[in-house]
Amino acid sequence: MSLPRIRVSSCPKGPALAFALLALLSLVSGCASRAEGVLVPTTVEARGTSKVDVLVATTRKASDNPGILFSGERGKEPQVTEIAVSIPPETARKVGQVQWPKRLPADPAREFATLSVNELSLAQARHWVHGHLPKSRRVLVFVHGFNNRYEDAVYRFAQIVHDSGADVAPVLFTWPSRGSIFAYNYDKESTNYSRDALETMLRRVSEDPSVGEVTVMAHSMGSWLTMEALRQMAIRDGRVSPKIQNVILASPDLDVDVFGRQLDEMGKKRPNITLFVSQDDRALQLSRRISGNIDRLGQIDPRQEPYRSELEKSGITVLDLTALQSNDQLNHGKFAESPYVVKLLGNRLIAGQTVTDSSVGLGESIGAIALGTAQTVGGAASVAVSAPIAVFDSRTRRTYVEQVDRLGQTIGGTVQTAVGQ
Repeated sequence: MSLPRIRVSSCPKGPALAFALLALLSLVSGCASRAEGVLVPTTVEARGTSKVDVLVATTRKASDNPGILFSGERGKEPQVTEIAVSIPPETARKVGQVQWPKRLPADPAREFATLSVNELSLAQARHWVHGHLPKSRRVLVFVHGFNNRYEDAVYRFAQIVHDSGADVAPVLFTWPSRGSIFAYNYDKESTNYSRDALETMLRRVSEDPSVGEVTVMAHSMGSWLTMEALRQMAIRDGRVSPKIQNVILASPDLDVDVFGRQLDEMGKKRPNITLFVSQDDRALQLSRRISGNIDRLGQIDPRQEPYRSELEKSGITVLDLTALQSNDQLNHGKFAESPYVVKLLGNRLIAGQTVTDSSVGLGESIGAIALGTAQTVGGAASVAVSAPIAVFDSRTRRTYVEQVDRLGQTIGGTVQTAVGQ
């Protein structure tokens, strides 16, 4: 697959680029008020909380601080840990949000809290997977993105697992990110450093007879790492493991040229790939500027040629979240913060199903997924107003917006008007 690229002639240099970096830093500096060392287990209990058990594999270097566990530096050998995270009651939180402790010990009634931390051997890790496999025998592997500390990745993944209601054994792969907006190049090299370890982990999970299916979900720079690991697996083994059936790339910080080459080298028997993109992703705007002014995969407009034809030819499903509002000022984490999207993740994508169904109207299916309503025109209209997610599926060769337009014409244009609003 060859995805043509679009270059932008006006690129800030020198002071302009530094200003852009500082502006971006100011947007993400809000986390400075949260407590440090949140991975120290708490003994405080609260009613109505939920517990999420996560298996965490990492290529980070261990920290002497028990509340941090692993730093942003690179470790010599991968290590595995099981971590249990407490999620506050539904009455105390919004779906899609991580409620960070403001001080320690955390208050489980209002904040995320760590319940237990245990270092595991490889044999113990296999036993953990066996003990946490649901009836579906499905494993979800999550790979985080740029500017993530160890605890960032753990709590975010616990939130995704909880809010999506995914029926999976959750496995997190966290690589050495320094958690600094100014460490972009270090983080990028850390993904290269970690791709063999991720490939090995995916192979071990896939070769386990008790595992039936693996879904891999990656965010931002983690998409590069994921695609590289799968590409290496295909080259070594002749194909990606057939158990790895679905790959979800959310806001992928990935050069479109490189992505096309990775797809080609993975071969025809590759997993189903779903992309979450958003043209208003500010983090990817900056990434493009410091990466040679070549489009990032997570920021393309799938409605425009040549992308539309190339994506359709490759059988890739795209969910365009540009029109979706979220609390993320950078518009880089919509996939995890939108209640509609996390429900879609849990009900369809992580479960290995397609977003659309040729026997069900696209607008109708999205309505049922997002709101849990009956598959009716009314349901589609409601979602058109509250969750404008455009879906581009090569199987139907239509978009969500196009189908809503058709439905709108049959009911006097009501739905079409709602979308326009």
